[in-house]
Amino acid sequence: MFVDALKAGVVFFGAVVVQTTVVSAFEPGRGTADLVLVTLTVAALLRGSVFGALAGFYAGFLLDAANLETLGVSSLLLTVAGYWIGRYGETTGRDRAHAPLLAIAVVTVLYTLGSLAMHYLLGDPVSAETALVDALPVQIVLNLALTIPVYALGRRIFKRPGARPAMEVELGT
Repeated sequence: MFVDALKAGVVFFGAVVVQTTVVSAFEPGRGTADLVLVTLTVAALLRGSVFGALAGFYAGFLLDAANLETLGVSSLLLTVAGYWIGRYGETTGRDRAHAPLLAIAVVTVLYTLGSLAMHYLLGDPVSAETALVDALPVQIVLNLALTIPVYALGRRIFKRPGARPAMEVELGT
């Protein structure tokens, strides 16, 4: 357990550093990729909801501190995102080819909506048109492009020791 936490700490610290220094500088069409969100999605899909929630809180705290933004906004959003992505991974087949891509597309939209709502509630100046119309389509495409390599790397890093292939959950009627 300690080794898993250490690996996650190093991975998310590295993802936040790369996000704030390299990825955020690349802005095609007003949208940027979100490496931290993609990394969190991969970790939560592979390790589950509790791991995803804890990793989301840690990554969000580091992201807020690195960007000098209001502490807790990204932590809250990424904690909720990590939990629900983990639940999705626990209740469906993790090894399905579409699971990471579907999770990234959905969580990118929900994260953007949640971020808009949080900044609006805090009284920060936000533009829904800029975030939803101009930046969101580009951000979805960029996040989807990052998903395949990050997922391939994440399967090696976040692999459960002695894990069997995930089985589909059957719901009783």
